[in-house]
Amino acid sequence: MIFPPHCKYVGSATSTPYGNRAYFLSRYLVRETADGTEVLEVETDPDGTGLMRRVLSTRVLATGDEVYRYPDRVNVQDRTFLVGAAMRSGHRCTIFTGHGEQTTFVLDPDLSGFLRIHVYDITPPRPHLSATLLDLEKTGLFGDLEVIFEHHIRDIREIEADVYPCHAAGFPRTLDADTLRAGDRVAGCQTARDLVRECYGEGIMVESICPLEAVESEPFIVRCCRSERAGIERWNGRFGAVVHWGASSRDIAEAVWRVTAAWREQGDEGSGR
Repeated sequence: MIFPPHCKYVGSATSTPYGNRAYFLSRYLVRETADGTEVLEVETDPDGTGLMRRVLSTRVLATGDEVYRYPDRVNVQDRTFLVGAAMRSGHRCTIFTGHGEQTTFVLDPDLSGFLRIHVYDITPPRPHLSATLLDLEKTGLFGDLEVIFEHHIRDIREIEADVYPCHAAGFPRTLDADTLRAGDRVAGCQTARDLVRECYGEGIMVESICPLEAVESEPFIVRCCRSERAGIERWNGRFGAVVHWGASSRDIAEAVWRVTAAWREQGDEGSGR
């Protein structure tokens, strides 16, 4: 796959007002020809001076029916989205235009080298960790990390419990607002277990809804209400990051960077498992 690391390396060559010269940062050129759009790799004179440098060599990377122009303006920093869109296009090379008219392209798209991070969360209410990552991803914040988020969201309504942890999710009976009755089926996490034990003794069982206990793949990022668990750690033999239940967008983004760097530093370059 060829995917320029930044749009500043991709130039336009619809005309040649300065002869056989190109902008000194250009490594690739997109050019319109009578046979359609073509993408070139160019080498400029490394010993040259000034903004425009003599072109020493060119190589056609894709041309004609191999090239597809994506119809919509995109965030050129959202690299995972761009590679995925290029794969869906059905063409060897997809050219993208940014909201600021920047140009980039993906040639022979392939996501196999991207790191797959497993996201564990629950709903309802809003799965805060998963939803925040989706929002941040759209900004291109994680573009240079080249990661794919695989979301594992458990719907706790499927437990069909009598009592749930908190009224924020809209449940009719919750631990923070109602008294338990004999025989109640309770859904909750470790904090809920501690509360039930403290207030009702040992006779009531609590079915776990903790996302951390659902972790099966690595590297992972997961949400947990126990602040002492936050950080980079191994859980049940799996490596990942734990963020607090109400973590800020910054905390979540930093956890992604930290777990990605730590995973790659220990030599686990693959797509996760």
